[in-house]
Amino acid sequence: MKIAFFSTKSYDRESFLNHREGFNHEFSFFEVGLDHKTVALAEGHDVICSFVNDPVDEFILKKLAQFGIKLIALRCAGFNQVNLEAAAKHGIRVVRVPAYSPEAVAEHAFAILLTLIRKTHKAFNRVRENNFSLEGLTGLNIHGKTIGVIGTGAIGKAFCRIAKGFGAKILAHDLYPSEEMVALGVTYLPLQKVIEQSQIISLHCPLTPETRHLINSKTLSYMQKGVVLINTSRGALIDTKATIKALKTKKIGFLGIDVYEQEEHIFFKNLSEEILEDEQISRLMTFPNVLITGHQAFLTHEALAQIATTTLENITAFEKGEILQNEVKKV
Repeated sequence: MKIAFFSTKSYDRESFLNHREGFNHEFSFFEVGLDHKTVALAEGHDVICSFVNDPVDEFILKKLAQFGIKLIALRCAGFNQVNLEAAAKHGIRVVRVPAYSPEAVAEHAFAILLTLIRKTHKAFNRVRENNFSLEGLTGLNIHGKTIGVIGTGAIGKAFCRIAKGFGAKILAHDLYPSEEMVALGVTYLPLQKVIEQSQIISLHCPLTPETRHLINSKTLSYMQKGVVLINTSRGALIDTKATIKALKTKKIGFLGIDVYEQEEHIFFKNLSEEILEDEQISRLMTFPNVLITGHQAFLTHEALAQIATTTLENITAFEKGEILQNEVKKV
């Protein structure tokens, strides 16, 4: 099948080309994201492969249907960017990669956490300038702290296992508690109780209408003063305006995010020669206790290999008329 890949970077192209053996597909790689103008590039293809920040709305789906495209293969786990109702109306099926190296994201969450509370990024910059002073670099232990994990799917479970190794007490909230995590020593509580009792909170739940702005002025008010908040899941889980206020009042002691609710206009682009027009992320970057990475938690060789393989398997299953194990539909 002819596949049109949108929002591709060098690592995407390399990974898919390295794993194409055994799959009878043709690739067209486009660096541009999928939008109302670039959707025309999909003409002449059988499938499009889009990424997490490519909005697939009614207009785009109508165009794809006109081109005869019957499948959208998401090379990501999230699918909130796709209008599934419109996809069904236009006879277009949607598949995704539900899990790819959950350890990659969990480990990045801990990398952000450790960097923040031990201030290694600041120490690195100091030493490069021959400044070996330790003033202002006093950090925090993870050992003995209470960590709240919101969402214990594959990534949340991987995060809990790492946290256990650090000697932390782990509280969790999930609609479907995991017996495996309970056996590990994780205690499941209602969301408010987890937020109230945790000194460190890490978000690992999907973005749904119910979880949008899960972290807001109300839930922030329940948190302990100086809480450490980490988000490597979806940007819109956090109300940015409320979070900025909490940083200013020192309710949040440290904030580490790999995702941002308006990231589709910023992330995956080199904007170093431009003026950043997004005032909220610009404000976040002024805080010395905030660390932002550009949606790179998934970016390991192992995860990229799984993404490529699963995506190509999804497309092959569709081509052969087999059951689509990773299909997503409007509930």
